[in-house]
Amino acid sequence: MERVTLKSRRRLAFMLFVFEFLLLCLIFRIFYIQYFKGPFYQKLAFEQQTRDRLISPVRGQILDRNNTPIATSKSVSAISVIHAQVKEPEKVAKILSEKLDLDYTETLEKINKRVALMRIKTKVDKAKGKEIADLNLKGVVVDEDIQRIYPFNNLASHVIGFVGKDNQGIIGLEAKYEQYLKGEKGKILTQTDGRGDELKNSEQDRKPAKEGYNLVTTLDINLQQYAEQTLEKAVIGKNAKRGSVIMMNPQNGEILAMACKPDFNLNEPYKLNTTDEVKDKNYALNQMWRNFNINDTYEPGSTFKIITASAGLEEGVVRLTDQFQCPGYKMVEDRRIRCHKVGGHGTENFVQGIQNSCNPVFIELGLRIGVDRFCDYFHKFGLMNLTGVDIPGEAGTIMHKKENIGQVELATISFGQSFQITPIQLAATVSALINGGKRVTPHFGTEILNEDGKVTKEFHYSEKKHIVSEKTSETMRILLESVVSEGSGKNAYVEGYRIGGKTATSQTLPRSANKYISSFVGFAPADDPEILGMCVIYNPQGIYYGGTIAAPVIGNIFENILPYLGIEKQLEMQYTR
Repeated sequence: MERVTLKSRRRLAFMLFVFEFLLLCLIFRIFYIQYFKGPFYQKLAFEQQTRDRLISPVRGQILDRNNTPIATSKSVSAISVIHAQVKEPEKVAKILSEKLDLDYTETLEKINKRVALMRIKTKVDKAKGKEIADLNLKGVVVDEDIQRIYPFNNLASHVIGFVGKDNQGIIGLEAKYEQYLKGEKGKILTQTDGRGDELKNSEQDRKPAKEGYNLVTTLDINLQQYAEQTLEKAVIGKNAKRGSVIMMNPQNGEILAMACKPDFNLNEPYKLNTTDEVKDKNYALNQMWRNFNINDTYEPGSTFKIITASAGLEEGVVRLTDQFQCPGYKMVEDRRIRCHKVGGHGTENFVQGIQNSCNPVFIELGLRIGVDRFCDYFHKFGLMNLTGVDIPGEAGTIMHKKENIGQVELATISFGQSFQITPIQLAATVSALINGGKRVTPHFGTEILNEDGKVTKEFHYSEKKHIVSEKTSETMRILLESVVSEGSGKNAYVEGYRIGGKTATSQTLPRSANKYISSFVGFAPADDPEILGMCVIYNPQGIYYGGTIAAPVIGNIFENILPYLGIEKQLEMQYTR
């Protein structure tokens, strides 16, 4: 009997232990859910009991240097449907497809999708949105939306960039300064039952959207318009593949204008700018959107002789009075490298060599500098680094490895061939060589303004001094002024102004295709540069020389903008050889 009682007690004790253990586990589980998982389940419950609709914020404006809006926004409507509330989907689809010019079948498919909220169409005109709202269609919601507007359509399209359907910046300044321009989305919260229907007499909780900040840029719309007009005439007139222009302050890197032709309409960025048959539209669009001042490299040709000359003067391997012989070519090892003048320039000094853009002179200069020191100057001048321009997708310099540079490669590099850089890189480097030796960062963004117009952030850009000595820089300004007044750049001359510059004509690969790039880089006033202009014309038909094609573009722009910039006429330099 005692054994049975003992056994029963043990069984009872075990059952009590199990009960206490399970009770302890339950208490622990409740504690865990309450304190550790509570916020998570509260969030789930809130999401089940409410529906939120996002409110698009007003995107900040992009302004030129005179506060002229070049990208702005306007209020429009977004049309959506709440599937659970739509009682007559066919009727709603018919009305919406007719009002919004949509396909009926596609609209009905959207309405019938079992999702909490389905967008039917965004960027709907405000009046049309009100018209639909006044119909009081069950389950149809008309919300606020924002549409990006570009008042000048194609103007500076590759620089400004555009936004996607969600108002997010895609390319250009719109993408670079997204964090300041985008603002913060708002919400409309509505209480619902388990089926998703709004509860009667329930109040909506509205969290307003926060406007984006405004971006002030260095662009000048007046200069931009004239630069684009002049460039377009040149591209069309020469039936060229494309062309580009950069107008920049060489003292601080501010870009006043940057143009690419052909361009595209920012208000219709997905519409191709060609009537030619296109096999891959996405590829064609990406090519159309490329800013080839920044995103693409090219062989600079003779404009690079500015860099070679500066390195030679800085290194002390050439004097202005040094004499050279040009029979129309120069032998380097076993290679005959031609000058652009087949009959040669004969005997000439270094000044005349620059004025004539004589290849043998610069080949000799490069060989005097040598591979090691020439590569050192590539780095010292900043050519192997990105410029840091505030546009996404900047391409880097494509250059031989040092160990692969022989005498022939050095010779071709010296007059701007067999390697590639971007136009913005050349503009930034030349700026440093003519402004006293200060390497500046080319840029567009200057400051951020809040909704009250107050400055909340100023942008500052790095500078690197002593790229070359002031003496070398001054000598280069004098030499390049003589190129315009007496040499190959005379078509950039503007009466009454002292202008310096350098022409270039480079042949693209493969050389057998006989396609050329014509370019010119110039600056004014020559003694104290305030503006630098660069033009590149790709594959012009007929005459293709840089002095004939590109130099007049910069000359015409300078003729019109120098008075606008307040640069007064000066007595012209009389250079004595």
